[in-house]
Amino acid sequence: MKKSFASIVITGASSGIGEALAVDYAAPGVALALNGRDAARLEAVAAACRGKGATVEASPIDVTDRASLAAWLTAFDDAHPVDLAIANAGVSIDNGISSLDDFSRVRQTMAVNVDGVFNTLEPLVGRMMARRAGQIAIVSSLASFIGLPHAASYNASKAAVRVWGESIRYVLKKSGIGVSVICPGFVVSRLTGDEVSFPRPFLMSSAQASAIIRRGLERNRPRIAFPIGTKAAVWLGCTLPGRWTARLLGA
Repeated sequence: MKKSFASIVITGASSGIGEALAVDYAAPGVALALNGRDAARLEAVAAACRGKGATVEASPIDVTDRASLAAWLTAFDDAHPVDLAIANAGVSIDNGISSLDDFSRVRQTMAVNVDGVFNTLEPLVGRMMARRAGQIAIVSSLASFIGLPHAASYNASKAAVRVWGESIRYVLKKSGIGVSVICPGFVVSRLTGDEVSFPRPFLMSSAQASAIIRRGLERNRPRIAFPIGTKAAVWLGCTLPGRWTARLLGA
C-alpha cells in the first residue's frame, strides 16, 4: 500500500533537492516544517509552498544547534504530528586536498552532515514510535559507497548516515515506521554549481530527483539510489578488488 504524508519536516529546504521536495509536497491539508541556512531563499520557498495551499513553518535554525532545533521540531510536532521527516541538510566544503591542511572543514562537514541528521531525527523518532507510524528519509549519496578522490569528509559523512539509516530500518519496522536512505548522484544545486571543477556525469535536475524520491518514499523503499548510470558505475567499483578500484581512481 502506498503511503501519503500530511505533516512533513524537510531540512536543507532552501535549495536543491530540499526545495524541490518542499514545493512538490505542498498542497492544501499539508503542513510543512522547512529549515535552511539561507533565510531569504527559505522564505521564498515557504511562500511558494503557501501559494499552493500548504501550512508552512520555516526556520533558518542551524542543524548543528541541537537544542534550538529540538525545540522547534517538537513544537511543530505538537501542532502537526509528523508523518515524514526528511533529513536533507548537508554541506560539501572540502578544499582540493580534502582539507587535510584545515581540519576545521572536516569537523564542520561532520557536524552538519552527521550530527545534523541526528539532531533532526532525535526529537521526532520517539514520538513516531509512540504513534507507531511515520516515515524517515535520510539523504546520503552515491559517493558514500567508494572512497573517491574528492571531498573525503563529505564522502565519509554520507557513508556514516547511510549505514546508520539502513541499520535502524530493522529496529523501527517493529514500531511501524519506515526508513529510506536516499543516495543521489549529481543533482543540480549549490553543491554542484558551476564552480565545481570535477566531472559531474549524469547530472539531473532537482525536479527529476524529487519525483524519484517521492515515488520511493510512498513505497517505503529501503534505498532510493539514482541515476541508473552513476549507480551502475558505483556498483561496478564496489565489486572490483580494492587495488583495482584504487588504480582506476589514480591512487
